[in-house]
Amino acid sequence: MKAGLQLRISQNLALTPQLQHAIRLLQASTQELQQELEQMLAENPFLEQAEEDTGTDDQADPPAAATSHAEDAAERLDRDEDWSGRDAWDDWSSGANERDSADSHASSQASEEQLHTRWASHQPDDDESPWSGKPQPDKLSTHLHQQALALRLDALDRAALYALVESLNEDGYLEDSLDELALALQQQIPDSLLDSDQETLHDHLRIALGLLQSMEPPGVGARDLAECLRLQLLALPASQTDAATRQIALDLCAQPLELLARRDLRTLARLTGHGQPALRQALQLIARLEPKPGRRFATAEQQVVIPDVLVLRAPAGQQSPWLVRLNPAVLPRVQVQDRYAGVLRQYQGEAVQALQQQLQEARWMVKSIQQRFDTILRVSQAIVERQQRFFEQGVLAMEPLVLREIAEALALHESTVSRATSAKYMQTPWGTFELKYFFGSGIGTDDGQATSSTAVRALIGQLIADEEVRKPLSDQRLVDLLAERGIQCARRTVAKYREQLKLPPAHLRKSLD
Repeated sequence: MKAGLQLRISQNLALTPQLQHAIRLLQASTQELQQELEQMLAENPFLEQAEEDTGTDDQADPPAAATSHAEDAAERLDRDEDWSGRDAWDDWSSGANERDSADSHASSQASEEQLHTRWASHQPDDDESPWSGKPQPDKLSTHLHQQALALRLDALDRAALYALVESLNEDGYLEDSLDELALALQQQIPDSLLDSDQETLHDHLRIALGLLQSMEPPGVGARDLAECLRLQLLALPASQTDAATRQIALDLCAQPLELLARRDLRTLARLTGHGQPALRQALQLIARLEPKPGRRFATAEQQVVIPDVLVLRAPAGQQSPWLVRLNPAVLPRVQVQDRYAGVLRQYQGEAVQALQQQLQEARWMVKSIQQRFDTILRVSQAIVERQQRFFEQGVLAMEPLVLREIAEALALHESTVSRATSAKYMQTPWGTFELKYFFGSGIGTDDGQATSSTAVRALIGQLIADEEVRKPLSDQRLVDLLAERGIQCARRTVAKYREQLKLPPAHLRKSLD
């Protein structure tokens, strides 16, 4: 066989650093963009914050006002540079994705002074100490520490109680065993506070656990759900419940909890010896208890959503009934420092290569920001154009929409549209929604048309909200009601949408009422 040569022609997409930077900024959320911009402003001398212009023109045209300085500076500094901008987006394919601690009460005893010293490295300032009795942020540990102030405890008991409080999870449960806590506490406190018998530490922890479980909120310090429910039942005032019903509820908590979840009255009646009517009353009592005592003290940060796009009703006489504008509050005002760039042009050689690279990065940042918001605005306008019924009538009128439709209309790649809608929000007359919210597959109807899965999900939520509390709608009944409205939807699909709405099945909804 003779050896030969064969020529093949292939195309490969080469991602320049400029394009990679632009793609990353497009995908970033507003907060991530702000963080990256602040970092570059601090590190790059060629990038500066532009002065905010408060004239009336800014309000009339926010996109132009927000980027005018940046765009002008970039154009002056880089008139001859080839920026493919929008064409680069089009060529990009989807494959390129990428204690507080507590202080002891002041005491004259040397042992407490030693304890305070040992824990000093874990404590905040005295003014922030939960043991100080001063107002603290509303959180579970602080709430419990303030209650501990009323207790007369020695140094070791106080240390044990502190260790228990700080070991609670956000739901108010104690996940660590007493043996594990004893070992950790033994390593933290001075030897002078320990008796010759080390097992005494376990006794102090048991006493502290009893004190903790007697505190408010009821159920705090429980090791499991059953214990949490029992603690709450025991803490109920006699005026709020019948003694017999409470005792039956306590008996139920001693049974496997899956039986309670299934409301298996027959099995529970056999195990407890109580009649089903009495069991129903006890289950209603248990249903009113709080399974997560620390829930109301949750300190998870509430993320305030700032919309990237504003949709306003257009004045009369406009061609389109809706105006789509970028939110001026999220538009960064940056520009390239002309003075430094002008000085840099006077120098050549390897000594200034690092500065030239920083200048180039500043230009990329300005142009990438402009490209980012331009793409977001174009995509948002296309969404509003195709979801006119939603803006007029609400979520039940949502139309089916997929990324491909927007991509084809704007001559973009689907991955570009996906990045432009990820973690970006639109303020509408019906509320603020992520741009991805407006996309949904179509579900067939009797007239041969299709309705959006988002609208079907909202309709299911509405049907459940309007149901009779004594006769909640089953998934099959929801299927039938949707069919009466001409919507053909499988039962498993209804169940999926119900779960997405975080709504329990029918038998649990009935038990919660």
